[in-house]
Amino acid sequence: MSKSLATILLVEDDPTLGYLLREYLTMNGFEISLAKTASEALQLLDSHIFELAILDVMLPDKDGFELAKNIKSIHPTIPFLFLTARSLKVDVLKGFSIGAVDYLKKPIDEEELVVRIKALLSRIQTTPKIETTEAATTIGKYHFHYKNQQLAFKNEKITLTKREAELLNFLVSNKNNLCTHKEILSTLWGKSDYFNKKSLNVFITHLRKYLQKDPAISIENVHKQGFILKIDD
Repeated sequence: MSKSLATILLVEDDPTLGYLLREYLTMNGFEISLAKTASEALQLLDSHIFELAILDVMLPDKDGFELAKNIKSIHPTIPFLFLTARSLKVDVLKGFSIGAVDYLKKPIDEEELVVRIKALLSRIQTTPKIETTEAATTIGKYHFHYKNQQLAFKNEKITLTKREAELLNFLVSNKNNLCTHKEILSTLWGKSDYFNKKSLNVFITHLRKYLQKDPAISIENVHKQGFILKIDD
């Protein structure tokens, strides 16, 4: 099975339209999680990583504009677009003022939706550059040799797994800057999903243990966003 193009949260209270859109987008290579209410959507956001949210404006428990504000406050990096039967200019302007990347009016043309999603993702998604080097890299009081998968502290050497070395190299290449869950998972795991995020947390725990001998080094967790490798000079 080919890798999904993106993980998308679809929020649509009409069961027929929701089903049709989910099936059509899935057939076109997207991984879709469907929610019928705002509360269901927020629950999914707590346990999954999404690259895009598609929001119906008229929901039974909260309108899509309010849901979008909730998403922005919790997951500011997730782009979102609106699907709605509302065609008033004031509603369209309100959607964009909140931060929507697009606004599509019902009835939806499924082919147009797929084209727009692909265009949006190609514009939004960027792959961070990971720098590699043949020589050892200094990390505080440690020396890290990415190619040999070794981390040294004084006379002690730790042999890392391939994934541990890749993750540490990613963090070092972006030291003192936020590395989002999506950036790390998309680059190293090839897919941002709930299970890979759990795996990422395990590897972060390993690296913290390896680096604990130098108090100037820390891997800080930014709640629901990602990690920062901080090195005090």
